[in-house]
Amino acid sequence: MFKFIETYQLDIMLALSAACLSFVVLLFFTRFLDKSRRIILIALEITAMLLLYFDRMAYVYRGDVSHTGYVLVRLSNFFVFFLTSQTVFVFDLYLIYLLSSETRAARVPRRLYVTGGIAAAGMLLAIIAHFTGLYYYFDENNVYHRGPGFLICYIIPVLCPLIQYTVVRQYKKTLSKLVYTSLVLYIFVPITFGLIQIFAYGISIVNMAMVLVSISLYIFTYLDVNDEVVRAHEIEMEDLKRERKNARKLFDETATAFVAAIEKRDAFSEGHSKRVAKYSKQIAEIAGKTKDECEEVYYAGLLHDVGLVGIPDSILKKQGALTEEEELIIKERPIIGGEILSNISQFKYLKDTVTYSHERYDGSGYPEGRKGKEIPEYARIVAVADAFDSMTKKNRYRDSLPYLTVRERFVTNAGISFDPKFSEIMVELMDKDSSYKEDEDAFKKLENEITVGKYREVISTGIHVKPQITKVNFKCEPKETEGEEFSLPSLVIFDSFDRRVHDNEKAIGAYHYLEYGELWFDGHYVSTGARNMEVHVAEEGLTPEGEYYLEAARFEDHFSLKLRSHDKAFDAIMALPDKSKSVYIGLTGENCRLYDISAVRTEVSIGEGDIKKIVNEESFIDRLESDIKNIQIDRSRSDATEGIRIEDAHKIEFHTLSLPSASFIWHCPYIVIYSSEDKKVFGEGYREYSLIKINGECTGEDEKAKNHFSMKKDDDFKGWENWKDANKQGMECSVRFNKRGNKVILMTENLGIHIENETTIPEDSGEVYIALTGDQVALTDIRVR
Repeated sequence: MFKFIETYQLDIMLALSAACLSFVVLLFFTRFLDKSRRIILIALEITAMLLLYFDRMAYVYRGDVSHTGYVLVRLSNFFVFFLTSQTVFVFDLYLIYLLSSETRAARVPRRLYVTGGIAAAGMLLAIIAHFTGLYYYFDENNVYHRGPGFLICYIIPVLCPLIQYTVVRQYKKTLSKLVYTSLVLYIFVPITFGLIQIFAYGISIVNMAMVLVSISLYIFTYLDVNDEVVRAHEIEMEDLKRERKNARKLFDETATAFVAAIEKRDAFSEGHSKRVAKYSKQIAEIAGKTKDECEEVYYAGLLHDVGLVGIPDSILKKQGALTEEEELIIKERPIIGGEILSNISQFKYLKDTVTYSHERYDGSGYPEGRKGKEIPEYARIVAVADAFDSMTKKNRYRDSLPYLTVRERFVTNAGISFDPKFSEIMVELMDKDSSYKEDEDAFKKLENEITVGKYREVISTGIHVKPQITKVNFKCEPKETEGEEFSLPSLVIFDSFDRRVHDNEKAIGAYHYLEYGELWFDGHYVSTGARNMEVHVAEEGLTPEGEYYLEAARFEDHFSLKLRSHDKAFDAIMALPDKSKSVYIGLTGENCRLYDISAVRTEVSIGEGDIKKIVNEESFIDRLESDIKNIQIDRSRSDATEGIRIEDAHKIEFHTLSLPSASFIWHCPYIVIYSSEDKKVFGEGYREYSLIKINGECTGEDEKAKNHFSMKKDDDFKGWENWKDANKQGMECSVRFNKRGNKVILMTENLGIHIENETTIPEDSGEVYIALTGDQVALTDIRVR
């Protein structure tokens, strides 16, 4: 290494001097440093540049006996020794600046002023040494030699930096890591090379090192300032985020308070806007919108009904139907809302969403009759969320609609009232979120006490009966009446989407209410919707005075019930219309108070043979049987055909008949594409890749499978009611499919509904099968081609 430096040191010295000059120019144009710091750094770089330049000149003219050589050798060596002390002096000034400006030190340590004085004395001593030969002398050949006091010149560049280091160390915690590192390097690198220099005569490694650390001082300063800029930017961004968050919070609180004030005018509207905002955001998230877009949709949903502020109370709170004129006034609310929000120019989407959130996809909405993509996207999302909340909550004119009814409306109105994409997402949300469905923890909602006057004047919430045995206990006492009135508890056995007994025609239709019969605790009964009913006296199980007990369970289309009181014991069996129906028990009576009501569902289930069959199962598959066995599917996917290997066929034809109990459009055949070890649906190692309902719905359970689904309607489609009627009358269906690589393409057309689906099967799927299943449908005459 030393041999290399010795050989090329003049070139190295020239290059380093040029580098120093370049940094001087850069510092001259630098604007990110304050003036004082920039001047000191320029002085350091110039000192280092001149130090190395004159050191190089001393080597160049060494041994040159000409007049020029004589002058330049002496001048160069003088400046080398003089600038060495000057370097210490300027560095001392730099430390004083850092402590004063960067660390905000209360006062600068005296040590720095002492080292500054010593450095100044060193410069004076360099002048004296030049004339006395203390540090160096020249022979007759104009060659430099060390003088008797040469080592004295090393005291200042070694001692002073060590003192300076004590100051740097003292203020380490107040200096940035980069600045601290640059100062330590500036102090110790020259000292280290100075010690080496004592024994390495003939090369100028100390001055080279001095130039290098001077350059590094600028570089580290630049990096430190850059970090400061980055930190300042981060702080600024955090402040901006905080301000934005605070502004959003203020906007949220203001908007929420404004909406709440409007909704206070109508008890049925309270909380509506906030729920619409929540549903809108959920739809946007599933649709793949960005976080900012989801937030915008949320606030658009929150403010979608602000136009109600312009609707008179006489209309908002009116009991009964609105007149045509009042309907027109109600339809002004999106326009009023849009005008209110038009003043928020920064959020134009609010005005557009509110103005067009009552438009319909087919153009039948208001205020402008826009259709399809002419309606702003946020408005199409809010329209779906608004419809969902309106249907699932009670209003002035009706009770909330049941889950299945709401679901069907979104399916049937996709592409009519609602954007198909967002309608499909709403259905997906409903299917995933059990809070939209029947509450499985319904026993918590069961009344603890009811008081009944006239017969069936009050009926409890229905107790859901399942294959697991349910036990119900309550106490009963006669209600105080004038004279001796008949008093006895009784039961109503029924099915209803909302677990309530209904007696008006509109509610019966909306909640698909069906009453099977009534039972009294004296053994009397009335059978209405049941296919048959038997009641027998039991020989044991009486209860204490005033206490009543019943035990219920169902298996497929039969329902058993045990009734016990203090003086009577009966067992009942009821044959339901079919397997698809649910069973609820409502507690009621006549002139009595039922209290301490409790219901518990046990873990004991009944099965085949536990309930006596009082009627034969009604079958709808006594028809021609072809390649595959006929199946009757009484409940969603309760049965399925055997699997057909995709490669072995290209077409399935069959006859379908919706059961009499079928009510919804998805009560129809389904096609399932899957794999399993035993070829069965839900068999060993079951993986489902797609489930296609011929009403135009598609789902897939396997995360690795992908489905590209499309459904179109042509002129043969005459509406969903006609579609359901045709399914109940029975019709022929055909499903075509083929496998290309790892893709399965499936096509079918039924009553004007064209379905095409491409399923990408995972590579680790093994054999892939296709099978038929469905919901409340009979599939017969199944032919495989």
